[in-house]
Amino acid sequence: MPFSDRFVELRAPVREWHRWQIVLLAVAVVTAVSIINATVLLWYFSRGLPDLEAIAEHRPSLVTRVYSDERQVVGHFYIERRFFTPLAEIPDSLVEAVIAVEDARFFEHPGLDIIGIFRAAWTNLRRGGKVEGASTITQQLARSLFLSPERTYTRKVKELILAYRIEDRLTKEQILEMYLNQIYFGHGAYGVRAAAQTFFEKPLDKLTLEESALLAGLPKSPNNYSPYRNPERAKRRQEHVLARMEEAGFITAAEREEAVAVPLQTRRPESKDVGPYFLEYVRQQLVTTQGEEQVYKGGLEVFTTLNVDMQRAAEAAVNAGLLNLDKRQGWRGPLRTLSAEELTALSAAPDDPEAEPPEEGEIVEGIVTKVGRDYAEVVVGSTSGRLAFKDMEWARRRLKGPDPSKDVKVLPSVKGLLKAGDVIEVAINQVDADRVHWRLEQTPSVQGALVALDPRNGAVRAMVGGYDFLRSEYNRAMMAHRQPGSAFKPIIYGAAIQQGLSPATLVLDAPVVYEDEETKKIWKPENYEKRFYGVISLREALIHSRNLATVRLLQRIGIRPATEFARGLGISSPLNYDLSFGLGSSSITLIELTSAYGVFANQGFLNRPYTIANVQDPSGEALEQILFEPQQVVSKETAYLMTNMLDDVVQRGTGRRARVIKRPLAGKTGTTNDFTDAWFVGYTPNLAVGVWVGFDDRRTLGERESGANAALPIWIGFMREAVKQLPVIPFEIPDDILFVRVDPDSGLLASDDGNSGVVEIFMKGTEPTQGTPTRIDPLEFYKLDRFQDSSTSSPPVMREEVLSFQADGERPEESTEAVSSAAEQVVPVVPADLVEIE
Repeated sequence: MPFSDRFVELRAPVREWHRWQIVLLAVAVVTAVSIINATVLLWYFSRGLPDLEAIAEHRPSLVTRVYSDERQVVGHFYIERRFFTPLAEIPDSLVEAVIAVEDARFFEHPGLDIIGIFRAAWTNLRRGGKVEGASTITQQLARSLFLSPERTYTRKVKELILAYRIEDRLTKEQILEMYLNQIYFGHGAYGVRAAAQTFFEKPLDKLTLEESALLAGLPKSPNNYSPYRNPERAKRRQEHVLARMEEAGFITAAEREEAVAVPLQTRRPESKDVGPYFLEYVRQQLVTTQGEEQVYKGGLEVFTTLNVDMQRAAEAAVNAGLLNLDKRQGWRGPLRTLSAEELTALSAAPDDPEAEPPEEGEIVEGIVTKVGRDYAEVVVGSTSGRLAFKDMEWARRRLKGPDPSKDVKVLPSVKGLLKAGDVIEVAINQVDADRVHWRLEQTPSVQGALVALDPRNGAVRAMVGGYDFLRSEYNRAMMAHRQPGSAFKPIIYGAAIQQGLSPATLVLDAPVVYEDEETKKIWKPENYEKRFYGVISLREALIHSRNLATVRLLQRIGIRPATEFARGLGISSPLNYDLSFGLGSSSITLIELTSAYGVFANQGFLNRPYTIANVQDPSGEALEQILFEPQQVVSKETAYLMTNMLDDVVQRGTGRRARVIKRPLAGKTGTTNDFTDAWFVGYTPNLAVGVWVGFDDRRTLGERESGANAALPIWIGFMREAVKQLPVIPFEIPDDILFVRVDPDSGLLASDDGNSGVVEIFMKGTEPTQGTPTRIDPLEFYKLDRFQDSSTSSPPVMREEVLSFQADGERPEESTEAVSSAAEQVVPVVPADLVEIE
């Protein structure tokens, strides 16, 4: 054999071996590079992902629930509406439905289901589209907890990494529990419990098989499968879930067929949120004490003082009162007027078959399409009806300004008010068999507020901060500082009683002018009736709200003691340091004044108003709890004497309309200059209620819209309903209260015949001990009342006095005696625009 042939023969095995070496080396290199690349990629995609501990300790965002005083849910605070539910409390039918449609091999795979991927690919190929997904429950949980919903390869890789970590750290049961509480079902519902409430208004344990199947089908595409938006598509999705449950062996064919045969039935839950101003006030307090994170995600349980029935009564009373007041002021005319072209286009437009008619009592915009002699045709959406003249008579006068003489008189006919194309506000008056009858309405531009609290503990039971929270979130019950007018006078009279005066003490109601010697400014207070009543008792002065008597009383007791008395009642707003203070010129809030009256109702004890009783975390641990700290700021005797006097205000004074509430009552009206603010604050022993009415821009409410006419009807409307759930309790009479028959003209003891005089009440030690002389000379009044010292000559009672005071801008040092002399005081002059009229 030639050498060359033998060489080739010898070299052949060597060459073959070298080839295998090269192949093995290449495989090793490729494997190493792949491992390195995979490691680098794993490291790259793992950057920023949560670690295992973070996954285990993850807490989903939970809803904070707000409860009323009777443990009714009245509101929620949340970013995601979710209520955590343990897996053991979730019905098997719902768990099985979710597993069947989302991840049938959930308990078999390690987080990534290869078999499921191939099965989904084959199903999608056969049906010519994407019918099934291949993401496991663990992958979906990872995406929901930590990733964005964007569809990219990067997100998918991160999703797989997190799914593996979750499977390695948690049990299948823990994963399933987290998933069922985390996933979104649509319409603001996160988690199965919120979904059951949203779509069926029932607890989880009451769900039927078909309802569970419907819920299980929603997470794939909540918007597309919503039973509210797409009921037919939702039904088909439900049937698909039931079929998958049968395939997985969770239900039988018979059970599936029975569930499929049940028509789709869902219920939109009615809004349980009541008292929006109250809830917003609670929310602000919670954010301050607990922080936004806890409020919106912490699942707090907040127990408040709100009484649902009282709150609804308050909202109804305020709305009705403001609507009536607004109508008394006159009609402001149509909102706008459509052109002829717009009206023609509207008439030619087809009706919307899905448009719903307005609810009864709902104020809506309508378009006038035709005007007859005594009626107008009005269309609201697809609902057409008739507006008769009798249902719009209140609009005969169109108010143009605060001066009634400048009002524009319109013809007393429909054609004098309306024309085709006018856009007006209407509400359904009644519905006949073939026709809707409208009534003309007008959304009030005037505002009002009401607050009701239990004076025995300070708990706020109802709060209304305006006509419509959606239009204005400004809470006028808690935030608006307005002049209370005569509603502030009980504080001045209370300060006088505390100093030792009595309801029978005489005070002069006569003309007086205050002049500032430096600026030459003049202040001449007047009574509402433009009359003067001479010598009257404190009781009569308060009952009939005499301004001049009140100014003289404040001058007598001293401004500083009166302001200190107001501070003791809980009023913290800045107070004017001049004689106008006695007529309610200082701007304060409704809650302050109502709480101050509550001190009189509660035998002199002040309880600071509060709305939150306690706050708990999801485990039930208390985070915040109210501690009652009643303070005796007024003597029991003073509180009772004031209550008795304010009871007379209701019985025969400015608040006598309130007598329709057949309860022990006390209260006071208030009206300010130009009828800018109207008030009524009144109370029973177990409920103090304040009402304010006015415009935000402080313009007039209109002639004669006093506290008795504008605010008191709202107070009465509320109290009619509120007192139904309260026991009748009399005002308690303290031991040191005496009943003495006195002569009303002198305030001294009546004659001994037992028939003359009136019975008056006194704090022990302040009762008169002298009898009334046979005849009283009016010039002796100052001696009887000790109004001036004995060296001062007494002018005629009805003579107009001119008193000059220095106004150097400094607060004077006042007498600390029980009754101080006018001659000892230096009182700043009051601007004329702060004079209270009632």
